[in-house]
Amino acid sequence: MNPFDLMKNLKDLQGTMNQMREDLKNLSVTGSSGGNMVQVTMNGQLEMTAIKIDPIAVDPRDVNMLQDLIVSANHDALEKVQELIKQKAGPLMGGMGL
Repeated sequence: MNPFDLMKNLKDLQGTMNQMREDLKNLSVTGSSGGNMVQVTMNGQLEMTAIKIDPIAVDPRDVNMLQDLIVSANHDALEKVQELIKQKAGPLMGGMGL
């Protein structure tokens, strides 16, 4: 392979990766638990951007349940973001033989 072609391909790949990073900043996914009593919104950089808790889920006698719902909703959002990242990055990574 021509070294100049390889350098051009690396520059193209770098540009694509930078564009993907920007796209991920704008990605927004919501995970939920407890029948939507707790909803967590996360961006493509795996940062929690919002949390919504139905007042019904707030029982001072059962704080552990609310904590579990929050963790579960966060996990759900994380899985959704990871799946979207795989979908977006899959073709790019497939071309690299990864």
